[in-house]
Amino acid sequence: MNKEEKPYIEAGKKLPETTIKAFILGAILSAALAAANAYLGLFAGLTVSASIPAAVISMALLKLFKKSNILENNIVQTAASAGESLAAGVIFTFPALVLIGYWTEFSYLETALIALAGGVLGVLFTIPLRSALIVKQKLKFPEGVATSEVLKSGEEGGKAIKFLALGGLTGAFVKLSESGMKIWDAVFEKASFAAEKTYLYFGMNLSPALMSVGYIVGLRIATLVFAGGVISWWIAIPIYLAIHGNPDGLDAASLGGATWSSQIRYLGVGAMVVGGLWALISLKGAIGSALSAGMKALKNKGNTDEPLRTEKDTPMQWVIMGIGVMIVPIFIIYLREIENIPISGLMSIIMIIAGFLFASVAGYMAGLVGSSNNPISGVTIATILTSSLILLALLGSGSEKGPAAAILIGSVVACAAAIAGDNMQDLKAGHLLGATPQKQQIMQMVGVVAAAFAMPLILELLNEAYGFGPPTPEKPNSLQAPQATLMQSVAVGVFGGGLPWKMVYIGMGLGVLIIIIDKIQEARNSLWRTPVLAVAVGLYLPFELDSAIMLGGIIAWLVARYQQKNKCQNVGEHQTALQRSERTGLLFASGLITGEALIGIGLAVPIVITKSDDFMTVVDQTFGSEPGLAVILVICIFLYQIATKAYKKDD
Repeated sequence: MNKEEKPYIEAGKKLPETTIKAFILGAILSAALAAANAYLGLFAGLTVSASIPAAVISMALLKLFKKSNILENNIVQTAASAGESLAAGVIFTFPALVLIGYWTEFSYLETALIALAGGVLGVLFTIPLRSALIVKQKLKFPEGVATSEVLKSGEEGGKAIKFLALGGLTGAFVKLSESGMKIWDAVFEKASFAAEKTYLYFGMNLSPALMSVGYIVGLRIATLVFAGGVISWWIAIPIYLAIHGNPDGLDAASLGGATWSSQIRYLGVGAMVVGGLWALISLKGAIGSALSAGMKALKNKGNTDEPLRTEKDTPMQWVIMGIGVMIVPIFIIYLREIENIPISGLMSIIMIIAGFLFASVAGYMAGLVGSSNNPISGVTIATILTSSLILLALLGSGSEKGPAAAILIGSVVACAAAIAGDNMQDLKAGHLLGATPQKQQIMQMVGVVAAAFAMPLILELLNEAYGFGPPTPEKPNSLQAPQATLMQSVAVGVFGGGLPWKMVYIGMGLGVLIIIIDKIQEARNSLWRTPVLAVAVGLYLPFELDSAIMLGGIIAWLVARYQQKNKCQNVGEHQTALQRSERTGLLFASGLITGEALIGIGLAVPIVITKSDDFMTVVDQTFGSEPGLAVILVICIFLYQIATKAYKKDD
């Protein structure tokens, strides 16, 4: 083991890890963070890793007890972060079943069981990968390393939690003012269509959560997402309207939205398909290595040597039994939905193979670039496209159940892949801290169970209150659910047609072009790479979301620029100050996301009860978007100030 990976707590020393309070806190935090990330993903089309906020919250809560330790802290955040990961897999796929009209509501038992099965499989699939990717290959796992550092600096927990709490209160206040009291509009938007030829547009969603997403992912990813928006809204839509005009006489803003919804967003579909397939092709070596390591671990399941506490995984025979057990409820659910035994059996087999394959991909990618940049949407769409083509051959083009069957396969795979990437981060943190892997794997199961049984309630509540997909007269404030809408488009398009295939093909061409640019940058050893899935997400998102994410990326760049200009002479001092600054900004941004998301969910309850979203309105008419624009700019300035101030000194 390298010097830098010497465990913080040695293998011979045992500390209480899986305590009763750890179980309870882990389960509660898992459900809460799952709810927050579900709202964010349905709203913005992007999710972020919650490992560090979970670690800070667990430290603050455990300090209320007389006895706690760093490994117990790690166990709580392990369970808590599993919830936000499962939410990503769920919201990328399950709403598609409602969007295609296959489900009219989210069946509690079926939704919970599918999410549970996918999440549990994600945990099981990563168990044989831990030794290969963390111990032997020593991949970076950036969030895992950062989480371990936060837990090591546990004495800062009281100071760190104030930034998380401050961000939470700020995000909650803004969301309450905008969506609850309706003091200002949610979107700043300007558009014009001059002489039926020249279309100009700019819009920005005034959401602290979206800005925070951009801050967390950084300028590079934010720029790529924004570039996708520029291609769609500043190039493709103007060209399309210059050719086709405005036959329905819509106002400029509505015209752009209608054109994007019916035509241009499918550029993103094509680019996403290419990106998902490219992710598999480019990782074929890593997948082979991961599969080989997994098979070797299975063959060594009879090894009776007692491993060190810090290398003790869940026994492989339990893993195999668990996978076998999980196949049963999945097969039953598929059979109940599809009503065909051979096809349900085939779906289960495809799901297991694809699940293990993509769990390996997700685990490896998490080690390279982190969980927040993991291409879950790309591998999910590749699964749904492949499944759709197989089922098309079996069921025929007119099948009503075909699209739903493909999405059901994708839903389990998405949950497994999302959980796999996050769990490997947590196992990396545990490896550095000296945790017991088997106990972490147990707590990952706890987090999955808690989130799986909370998610159906959250999804149904948000669906009833806001609705999913493009806004309608009945649901004007709907959550866009970009990935779920994408999955719906692909599955339905394969079976029933109706996709604007010309746009899909152009999007595929754009995807290939972006990959070529990325390979050129790689050959030049450039740090500025162009991962195709980041641009594809931007192509598919409304411009108002792309621009808000870009704003956060600019703030992150300004902070990094300040850090370089005021760099400490001593390397050790610089690294300490840098970590402190990054952690402070991250926690405040995470608080903004969590506060806004929880208020969004909280507002949904009275909306469902009263059947109206005007129950808190305090003005007859909003004051426009200007107050919201001023508020978001003030928040950006404050985020910059606290991140740069934290670099200068530890307050």
